[in-house]
Amino acid sequence: MAGLAEKLSDRQRDILNFIIEFVTEEKYPPTIREIGKQVQISSTSVVNYNLKRLEEEELITRRKEKSRGLALNWGKLLTEGLIDESQLPGVAIRIPVLGAIAAGEPIQVIPSEANNADDYLEVTEAMLGDARNTDKLYALRVQGDSMIDASVMDGDVVILRHQERAENGEMVAAWLEENEETTLKYWYADGKRIRLQPANPNYNPILCDPATVHVQGKVVGVYRSI
Repeated sequence: MAGLAEKLSDRQRDILNFIIEFVTEEKYPPTIREIGKQVQISSTSVVNYNLKRLEEEELITRRKEKSRGLALNWGKLLTEGLIDESQLPGVAIRIPVLGAIAAGEPIQVIPSEANNADDYLEVTEAMLGDARNTDKLYALRVQGDSMIDASVMDGDVVILRHQERAENGEMVAAWLEENEETTLKYWYADGKRIRLQPANPNYNPILCDPATVHVQGKVVGVYRSI
């Protein structure tokens, strides 16, 4: 499966690299006209088209009502190998790694206190995007490939914010009470049951009684060693 870097056109890579360099140097994002001037595109609509493609790939977010409404998704850029760790801005945050989580068939996870962490992951504020309450963050190592179409692979580390509720379509760590197992899936309240949906067609969804499945945290970032 081709990586994201190979899916981008030369023009899109040039635009992305310019945004990264500009934000790194100026500490704020460029305007559309500044982007067009740098990559020699006179039409703002052409610049907008390519920015839309970067947004669709979740490499940037945009607030179109603002002239400097671009924001980089540093975590996705790092995960896809489009930047290295030395390019990440911001203050480092230590997040406790509390064990493993299955992105496949559920496995048993013994909950741990932060002061008994297996390890610690150091990330920057930029990698966490709009995540708040960093004291509630923890991380789990991924085992399995059922979330591979969501760019979560075996061996990755997912960063979660501890919470007990989730909206439909959010990726969560879900505790299956009957089996005393935890799994990583998309969360859906599907009528009178909860559907834990994988992001891999080779796996079936897990259907649960709402009384027997509990959200342990929402995924706010993915870390991959390159």
